[in-house]
Amino acid sequence: MAVSQSANVLEKAMGHVEGGVTEQNMTNPDRDRQQYGDPSGERMKALVWNGKNSVEVVETHKPKIIEERDVILKVTGSTICGSDLHLYHGAVIQLQKGDILGHEFCGKVDSVGPGVKNLKPGDRVVASFQIACGECMYCQKKLSSQCERTNTNKVENIMYGGRTAGMFGYSHFTGGFAGGQAEYARVPYGDVNLLPLPDDVPDEKGLYLSDVLSTSWNCVVDTGVKEGDVVAIWGAGPIGQMCAEMSFIRGAKRVIVIDGGPAAWRLDLVKSKTPKVETLNYTDLPRGETVTSKLKEMEHGGPDVALECAAGEYAKGIGHKIELALGLETDTSEIINEMITSVKSYGRCGITGVYVGFTNHFNIGGLMERGIRLIGNGQAPVHLYWKDLLKMIQDGSLDSSIMLSHRVNMDEMDTLYQKFDARADNLQKVFVQTRFSDPPAPGTPELTSWK
Repeated sequence: MAVSQSANVLEKAMGHVEGGVTEQNMTNPDRDRQQYGDPSGERMKALVWNGKNSVEVVETHKPKIIEERDVILKVTGSTICGSDLHLYHGAVIQLQKGDILGHEFCGKVDSVGPGVKNLKPGDRVVASFQIACGECMYCQKKLSSQCERTNTNKVENIMYGGRTAGMFGYSHFTGGFAGGQAEYARVPYGDVNLLPLPDDVPDEKGLYLSDVLSTSWNCVVDTGVKEGDVVAIWGAGPIGQMCAEMSFIRGAKRVIVIDGGPAAWRLDLVKSKTPKVETLNYTDLPRGETVTSKLKEMEHGGPDVALECAAGEYAKGIGHKIELALGLETDTSEIINEMITSVKSYGRCGITGVYVGFTNHFNIGGLMERGIRLIGNGQAPVHLYWKDLLKMIQDGSLDSSIMLSHRVNMDEMDTLYQKFDARADNLQKVFVQTRFSDPPAPGTPELTSWK
């Protein structure tokens, strides 16, 4: 919390990078209801961050159109993502109390600004988790997650040597945009950042084009999974699960998924949905055996490809736990080091799990001496992939429903965060409904309630 508050003060003192083209640091209409709230006075439910490990469903004002290419969306579906937990834990800097969270959502168009010509009220759409202008150097190449003009945060620019695009519900570090874990959402550049959903793709499938499907596909493609590869995946959450499925689509010969601890049940879930998958529970390894030694036993020389689908905030060893607690690093290097020592020489390692800052004890020697390719997959450029992935859903070559485990109401999202963080109730990927949602699509989970 102290680091986040300091970063907010620093950003305020330094100002922003020039070149921004959309209103930023508007994470809740109630911060200035005259400027950002709908003149009708209509209120909505939204999930806000209240501090470390604390979120709450509150009533706030419906957002209004403030720029000509804005779209106001009636949210019909949202979800919770593993990266939302980094916000929940306070691991991502520049969160402020009252910020509306959520970066994956779909809905129906409520109203459009005068500059939006390709959408009309009532259209079903899914939002990309990043906010792209559609015009800059990166957007012209469909590398939408690196848009130069929608996030002017100077702290990120200094830390990373550049900035990502603005992102919904992901702190002022990524522009400060209100998220989609709400009943309404303002979508800047809505003509660019919303993809129409056809009638044959229900919300329970189309929603996940927003992030998880594009992120998983980017991880697999960007790390170069190809025909005949043996792939090891760290993390059996939704991203890891879909990376396993997509690795087989890309022609992988074997896929080994690694997880353990309170999340070990996810290995059985992934195996039940994709029987070809092999699993490795690191908590069951006997003394003296490691993930690396086991992988090399399972495959001569180790896998060809390693995919990191977990994140950098989850330390296993006492040393990294202490360093994280003391602020001596922001991310542990343990999984990345396991990947480096596990793959074959000249193997490929892709990082898709969120890493926000700096790490200690990184095995740079193993990387250099054995010719390992370490690839930061980056925030996935959703616009590069989502149309093709939509076609794959339509023709049946990609089934996103294999990860969908629960459906819950918007007003129970605070409980959902607690349970998802605890890896409880076999929660994998969740569909969060609002008052605007259609009834559950055939074959999808019925409503779960903890009240």
